[in-house]
Amino acid sequence: MNELRALNARFIHNFVTNDVASHDAILHPAFITILPTGQRWDRATYLKYWATAFDPEVIVYWDVRDELITVIGDVALVRSTNKYTRRRDGNEVTGMTTYTDTYLFENGAWKCIQAQITAVDPEHYPPDDTIVSVYIEGKLQRRAA
Repeated sequence: MNELRALNARFIHNFVTNDVASHDAILHPAFITILPTGQRWDRATYLKYWATAFDPEVIVYWDVRDELITVIGDVALVRSTNKYTRRRDGNEVTGMTTYTDTYLFENGAWKCIQAQITAVDPEHYPPDDTIVSVYIEGKLQRRAA
């Protein structure tokens, strides 16, 4: 569980810092992602997007909350919700998406084989007391112990 929690934190940190090399290392060769629109991207398309997807001047707030990890044999489902605030042209929009990252334990390591993102309606937002980590303008914030 600790290893999967660390992988989840690394996955998010890789996104916020646009760290393609670190992210590439945790993806399975057969990786795909499924976007909230239902569109599927292969590994190469996903990594190309990953390189510039997070702009700290646009995504001014990002958190990870409501983490739930389930291990069934050599498969792990890592689920969390992200709250974000995007700022463009002086306007701010806040929302949440939830994701399920499916990991496969193979050759002694967990590799993410699929990531699926789903929009969350406001009536289903997880509460603030489930926050695991917070990034403000791309910088990880220290959490009170």
